[in-house]
Amino acid sequence: MNEFALRWFAPAKLNLFLHVLGRRDDGYHQLQTLFQLLDEGDTLQFEPLSSGELQLEVRSNTTGQRLPLENNLILQAARLLRTHAGVPALGARISVDKRIPMGGGLGGGSSDAATTLIALNRYWQLNLGQTDLKALGLQLGADVPLFIDGRSAWGEGVGEQLQAVTLPPRWYLVVTPDCAVSTAEIFSHENLTRNSPAIKMADFLAGGSRNDCEPVTCELYPEVARALAWLTQFGLARMTGTGASVFASFAAENTAKAALSQLPARWQGFVARGLNSLEPGRYPT
Repeated sequence: MNEFALRWFAPAKLNLFLHVLGRRDDGYHQLQTLFQLLDEGDTLQFEPLSSGELQLEVRSNTTGQRLPLENNLILQAARLLRTHAGVPALGARISVDKRIPMGGGLGGGSSDAATTLIALNRYWQLNLGQTDLKALGLQLGADVPLFIDGRSAWGEGVGEQLQAVTLPPRWYLVVTPDCAVSTAEIFSHENLTRNSPAIKMADFLAGGSRNDCEPVTCELYPEVARALAWLTQFGLARMTGTGASVFASFAAENTAKAALSQLPARWQGFVARGLNSLEPGRYPT
């Protein structure tokens, strides 16, 4: 098989909870969260180019949104890796099948960036270790190290301090209203809770958690509040990240798909299975 024909999987993620513990001196926030990887995501293909060009093509975009190419995190990741390697002649043609909604808190940009670092490290034969790739990824975004690890994890710090976890099997109905939430806007808002106490996994399992960003996002983006209200008919509904996507969990796939069949037409939705690890699923067929 042609190695360059491999389709690299870039999974979506959910924040099963998100607590803001405080604001650091550098302006970033101290967080606690539980990251759940999903078996839904983007797929990318890479072809090294000797010309030094970095080309990005969006072959299909099922969300219907246009992907801004020039400042896209995929290209930023490729440039960062090339600069770190000190070989400006390294190039690549990158194709992406974009399935993760943008501005939803599902980690699509970070996941694509992590996948780009991993794939081009291999194709460019740079032989960087996982620690180096995670350090580079953190320069691109706090969630990028999660996707380089490729494991569901308990996250602290700005989200980059990760401890792999094994979560029980669940199916998730993910709903994305027609709005793109600005993460910076939510974290800079005066009404954001910034003093939540730290918790343990046992507290989460006992139901002692929430998403601290949810009230602010719902205030600024009423459609997110409406999506949450609709989902509550099926059980506990929660927002992921700073939104706009919201989700509910189910024990069985057919139950989740039955709920999806009732989704109002104005919203996007999908059903996905939770993953504890990407391996051996980094290269889907």
